Amino acid sequence: MAAKRRKIRKNRTTFRWFLFSLCLCVSAVNLSCSSKPTDLRTLVPAETLVYLETNDLAAALQPIVDAKPFREVAKSKPDFSALKGVQLAVAITGFETSEEKLTDEHSVGRVQPRFVAVAETHAWNYQANAFAEQKLGSFVREIYDSEPTLEKSDKNGGKYFKWTATDGRKAYALVIESLIYFGNDETAIDKCLAVKRGESDSIIKTGKIPTASLETLASGYISTDGIAQIANIIGLKYASEIGEDSEVQSAIAGILPTLLRNSLSSISWTSTNTGQRVEDKYLISMPPDVANIFNETMVSQGENFVAKDFAMVPPDASSATLYNFKDPLVAWRSVLLVAANQTDPSTGKIIAEFSRFFLEPYGVRDPEGFIEQLDHRITTIKFDDDGEKVVVISRLPFVIVETNQKKERRFENLPATIEPDVPAPVQGNFRVFVSGNSALKAAINEEIILGDSDSVSKCMTLTDGGKGFSDIAGSFSDNFSGSKGSILTVGKDAETPEQLINFFSGRKNRDSIAPSPFATETRFTKSGMERKTTSDFGLIGLIIAQLNQD
Repeated sequence: MAAKRRKIRKNRTTFRWFLFSLCLCVSAVNLSCSSKPTDLRTLVPAETLVYLETNDLAAALQPIVDAKPFREVAKSKPDFSALKGVQLAVAITGFETSEEKLTDEHSVGRVQPRFVAVAETHAWNYQANAFAEQKLGSFVREIYDSEPTLEKSDKNGGKYFKWTATDGRKAYALVIESLIYFGNDETAIDKCLAVKRGESDSIIKTGKIPTASLETLASGYISTDGIAQIANIIGLKYASEIGEDSEVQSAIAGILPTLLRNSLSSISWTSTNTGQRVEDKYLISMPPDVANIFNETMVSQGENFVAKDFAMVPPDASSATLYNFKDPLVAWRSVLLVAANQTDPSTGKIIAEFSRFFLEPYGVRDPEGFIEQLDHRITTIKFDDDGEKVVVISRLPFVIVETNQKKERRFENLPATIEPDVPAPVQGNFRVFVSGNSALKAAINEEIILGDSDSVSKCMTLTDGGKGFSDIAGSFSDNFSGSKGSILTVGKDAETPEQLINFFSGRKNRDSIAPSPFATETRFTKSGMERKTTSDFGLIGLIIAQLNQD
């Protein structure tokens, strides 16, 4: 019998719960009245695994509909004025996994977060109660696709609502004065109430979440325990996608979570509006030994990122990443070293063996031998979401030799999947090598362009004055002016604008929706890793788009 295949699938209902928590009051009447803002951190428990907050829901959502890709195609622009001043915090206190058997050999794994959303409406109590019963009730009825039973009671100093679907699923809400607690787990609400009564510590006690500045649209935090639980979910997800071999699946499900848990301590995020785009900053804390290794080995060469670095990236590429390491081979080895150090010796050997296949999509069987010859600036390009059509570009050292009184360049250690002994035709300024099955190609002049054959050909056409991604990269020049980070990714997001327009408005015509550009800079510090992403819609827009799609 074939090995049982486990597949972790994101549950549509789960995402709709979470989406509603983020956009709790989008369809509400104007509830807000003036009052002093509440410190949302005082309302959720210290053991929260994942925390998100915004002190002004209208301000957090406005950049999405103000973005050019949205304005040009959307049928209408939503009015968020009713949400001005509405505060929202979302706390995930745990995850539940379950398995639904489809056949004797296949099953579907489901992951559902236990969460509570706390909305400070700054409204009168009767308004908040009416909103909970009518708006929340309508939403619960929609996601359950049936008329749930509603129980109302006076509890915990407020009005308590409990909806029960015909299949037993439940949702809860509690209204106390202007506050609305809403979630899919009764114990999560109880934990928040214990904090409110002073019986347990709030998340402020952890000291990990500073007060949000006035410029912050939204912010978030994932704790060490949260990373551990999410790591397990990620491990199962990737194991299910790796193939049918149960031993390989088991290895991935065990190794990947261990690496993530031991390499990451916490993650914090802030989102701000730059006026033109949204800027999301991520601070990824690592254990001191891991952070120190990466801080020393992932050192930037020190040169600024410039738009022309992306001139050889074809316009139809989805993204391109420029690595600007002082010593690429040292950087590569440090990743393997950290991976080995965070696991046991036997697992470390497995990781070292597996690393030989990491660059196979580019046609490289000996990563160290290949990376050792590359220039300090290396560009990788993706043409598809699956990562099957990829290209790597970098300068290669060469020697000049004379043959038959003619000087020519000679390169050593070409990728093992490319046959260097096969006569190399000349195409333009390139000598071209093609693999036996024609799936891979290497084009060499002052640079080597290596990877998917068709994609390499596209890159070759841009050597004579083509602009490629230069225009896109140039549009972010103000955001990364003077930047000397280690890694810069520039790309185009074709799905997010479509999903956001469908969610908030719908199209005004049949015109195609232009992809939304983005850029992400990564640098390494003594405490971990810093990432800065600049885009039209930000992480909030990305979450809403993804959840709407699923």
